[in-house]
Amino acid sequence: MTDIVSRNPAHPLVEIARRPASSAKDVDEAARHAADAQRAWARLPAGERGQALMAFADRLSREADSLAALICEEVGKPIGEARAEVTRSLDILRYYAGVVLLPDGETLPAGTGRGWLMSRRYPVGVIGMITPWNFPLAIPTWKVAPALAYGNAVLLKPASPAIGVAQRFAAAAQEILPDGIVHLLTGDRDVAEAIIDHPSVSAVSFTGSTAVGRSVASRAGARGVATQCEMGGQNASVVLRDCDLEHAASTIAAAITGYAGQKCTATSRVIIEDPLGDAFVDLLADRLQALKVGDPALPGTGVGPLIDATARESVLAAVARSSGRTITGGTAVDGLEGFYVHPTLVDVRSSRDVLVEQEVFGPVAAVVRARSREEALALANHGSYGLVASVFTADLEAAMTFCDELQVGMVKINSATTGADFHAPFGGSRASAFGPHEQGLAAREFFTQTRTLTFT
Repeated sequence: MTDIVSRNPAHPLVEIARRPASSAKDVDEAARHAADAQRAWARLPAGERGQALMAFADRLSREADSLAALICEEVGKPIGEARAEVTRSLDILRYYAGVVLLPDGETLPAGTGRGWLMSRRYPVGVIGMITPWNFPLAIPTWKVAPALAYGNAVLLKPASPAIGVAQRFAAAAQEILPDGIVHLLTGDRDVAEAIIDHPSVSAVSFTGSTAVGRSVASRAGARGVATQCEMGGQNASVVLRDCDLEHAASTIAAAITGYAGQKCTATSRVIIEDPLGDAFVDLLADRLQALKVGDPALPGTGVGPLIDATARESVLAAVARSSGRTITGGTAVDGLEGFYVHPTLVDVRSSRDVLVEQEVFGPVAAVVRARSREEALALANHGSYGLVASVFTADLEAAMTFCDELQVGMVKINSATTGADFHAPFGGSRASAFGPHEQGLAAREFFTQTRTLTFT
């Protein structure tokens, strides 16, 4: 049986975790066990499920520091960002521990005038979850927490570079929660497909690339299984002429380079309204050049490594294919052991440029010039993605216009494209998402099914 191995992106010879790949038999046994356990879990009073989620959060909180260190070591996330991810994950669990006590339906006027007509939400059953490596604790948490809160069971298949964090998460869940409610399965495409295809799996939640997400949705759809896919982004930060330039430059630089740009919400395009032009480009380049690139475990590091050598090669190849002029960066970092790329800004002149149309997933952004606000809006809506956009302006009317007209799932005014409130809906439109949004109360649209009840 093949082992799944994760390594430290900052020190690639250091092995972090090892686990045997799951077999088809493992998937079958886990799915059947989960289906049996889910029925008893769903019958528990909602308050008891909430108490279990609170206990799960308390269990993880006791190892918060070591979890943050593991995130830093396993996926190369700067330690400050890793700590924030742990905090966010605990907040999500505690949020859904309370959400379980919200109304689970509504009453309606009965057609007979004397009977009762109502709707109630019920759990879906067993949920297959396929999660990425870039938020190895937060993304599993924001899928697992609402699924469990609403009475479902879970089969979790994490990305192979993040199996160490997944093992810690699953072990804590299995220690606190009833037997069979959370199962960890590791492996590659064959394991994911076995989960999607299993007759005991009632729904599939996926986060990852658009190409893989479409494949997941197609495969699950062929079996009539509900699917939720959060996929790629090619996100614009629009800089209008009346904004606070210093704030915009610092905020956008962080949104380009946070976790080395390995976020679906990272800023990939900076659309600048004339006459700001070169003055803002120079300011943004200065902010990027000031960021410290290095070991993510060291204090003060702003930009850590990419996840592996293949990722670094892909980022550098995209920059090389661009027809634009490189303003800063565009090369690998010499003298460091891991997979580092200098923060990169490229001045492009074509809307068909690779850095405008494709998700690069690295600390790279394209600068695009706009002659007016109307052109800036059109440029921001260019392309097939629609996850998030930010607009920097002091004009309330302009801000509201962009909120109304941007074809994205999330709009930020004078703030970074990155980051999300765990109690608000998260998700995109167009090629960035398929199915209901995640997080907040929006999660119940996917993790529950509505049943209409009539009493006469």
